[in-house]
Amino acid sequence: MDTILSHAFVSEILGTGMLVLLGTGVVANVILPVNKGFNGGWLLINFGWGLAVFAGVYTAFKSGAHLNPAVTLGLLAADAPFATLTGPGGAVEATIEPTVSNALWYILAEFIGAFIGAVLCFLAYKKHFDEDADPGVKLAVFSTGPAIRSYTWNLITEIIGTFVLVFVVIAFGKTPSGLGPLAVALLVVGIGASLGGPTGYAINPARDLGPRIAHFVLPIRGKGSSDWSYSWVPVLGPVIGGVLAGLAGAAYT
Repeated sequence: MDTILSHAFVSEILGTGMLVLLGTGVVANVILPVNKGFNGGWLLINFGWGLAVFAGVYTAFKSGAHLNPAVTLGLLAADAPFATLTGPGGAVEATIEPTVSNALWYILAEFIGAFIGAVLCFLAYKKHFDEDADPGVKLAVFSTGPAIRSYTWNLITEIIGTFVLVFVVIAFGKTPSGLGPLAVALLVVGIGASLGGPTGYAINPARDLGPRIAHFVLPIRGKGSSDWSYSWVPVLGPVIGGVLAGLAGAAYT
């Protein structure tokens, strides 16, 4: 791993960790009992995740801020650069090319960051996790679950939501970037408000599986099952959606 890629690797860990810490944090604040934000509602969760993306994108400026294996795979499918690094005056200093090897490093970093972010959220809310609550509520802080369990339709929902995310992210690369992270944050809020109801809109394999693993290994009082029977849906759906969006984005742009 060269110096530029190693910096990108750390950047993806930090950015994805920030994303998951703040995203799972807002969920914990809303659904765990004895919290200041208890019963804050779905809209608060949507905006919280949007702002988590905003913070994560700013944090991961050295890597192109994928924060999501679906975005990485979408860019790989589109043969679009993973990151274009600029110096003073906006001159391009380096480009991280869309190769399978680079994609694997990015994805590994994203899963590591997501796991760390979930662990930090648990530590921040440790006393609230110790309170009596339904095990499903505690799991919902870490990972997504369907409102109506139907694996085929849950998968389709995740494919559609992720397609929208990745397609628009690729389109952002062809448009003026003045809004930067804010545009991506608002996109995530929009996806959550419109397409998030059926599955909780994982739209990111690392965001779901990393925290789900954290839920499995952490000593959470009364935590119950990590629902592994559903865990493949928020991984496979975003992967399919991301690749399809990458191919469509390459053809469109």
